[in-house]
Amino acid sequence: MGASDKKQFISIQGKPVLFRSAQLFTQIPQIKEIVVVTNEEDIVRTEQMLADIAPLRVIAGGAERQQSVWYGLKVLKNVEFVLIHDAARPFPSRKLIEKIMASAREEGGAVPAVPVKDTIKIVNGEGVVESTPPRQSLWAAQTPQAFRLSTILTAHQQAQDKGFVGTDDSMLMEWQGHRVVLVEGEYTNIKLTTPEDLKLGETILEQRRG
Repeated sequence: MGASDKKQFISIQGKPVLFRSAQLFTQIPQIKEIVVVTNEEDIVRTEQMLADIAPLRVIAGGAERQQSVWYGLKVLKNVEFVLIHDAARPFPSRKLIEKIMASAREEGGAVPAVPVKDTIKIVNGEGVVESTPPRQSLWAAQTPQAFRLSTILTAHQQAQDKGFVGTDDSMLMEWQGHRVVLVEGEYTNIKLTTPEDLKLGETILEQRRG
């Protein structure tokens, strides 16, 4: 992001990114627990920032994202399904979240995704194009991703035991042979990664207010 602070603490139109992301899930009555996983040194700051959001807990994560998700899953109680979300995506609509939840209840696992707009090239280590996969079969995955808690928890446990690393949580489910369905996502459900994304995020918020 090139900023002086971690991106979850950067404000966008007066509210920190992490606060916006966490607040999304308080609007849905079916969600009973919210767990935020962060670096141990950021726990106090995160708790203070999210003090008005309940029920919410903040815990320390691991060295990598996958391990942090696993830690978060293990502290959930009395939950049948779980939504796993990236704090850097503060713009999914309530409609999208509820659609993902409904699909997960029917199928066991659901992932929001949007069709890619660009032609994708597969290249080798020298930067030479090896192939061009058909664009109609390519979708860009987003979060929140929803799964039956017992199933995704077992997949994470197996991944820890066998040293398997996935690029997202649905990849662990696929690796274990579980069915995961795609739910059409939203192009506005962007992940804040660069300064340009912050400008786009401000535009998204302005359009929704309008």
